[in-house]
Amino acid sequence: MSDENKDLGDELNEMIGDAKDNAKKAGEKISQKTNEFKEDAKEFANEAKEKASEFAGEAKEVLSDGKNVAIIAHITIIGWIIALVMNGSNKTELGSYYIRQVLGIMLLGIVLSIIPVINFFAWILPFAMWIMSLVGSLSGEKKPVFLLGEQFQDWFKGL
Repeated sequence: MSDENKDLGDELNEMIGDAKDNAKKAGEKISQKTNEFKEDAKEFANEAKEKASEFAGEAKEVLSDGKNVAIIAHITIIGWIIALVMNGSNKTELGSYYIRQVLGIMLLGIVLSIIPVINFFAWILPFAMWIMSLVGSLSGEKKPVFLLGEQFQDWFKGL
């Protein structure tokens, strides 16, 4: 029995040794995978920072673009006020042009609506001017509206 116990003890020691070796190998693999993951995480973080910087630069460019101010000016009186504020901090020629255009169109609409005889049909002229002005701002070109476009630019050149 003692030989049997000795053999069992030797087998048990061999199994424990194998288990230790396998645990050591597993620990090394885990350590290696952890280092690889750490490298990947650093690489991902650097790429994310780079993309965020690019996005921030593009966002600043978009917000400083006069075309956006010109388009926003066409969205009701509140949009016109927002465009006026945006253009005040970073004046662009295109933004200022369409702020003056839309102001003139709005004032024309108000004046025509006050006149009793023609106020029923008076909305057609300012609406057509507004559409033409909006199309011009979407294209990014300075296109004066028919009839009074040049006068709007002259009358409101302070804006």
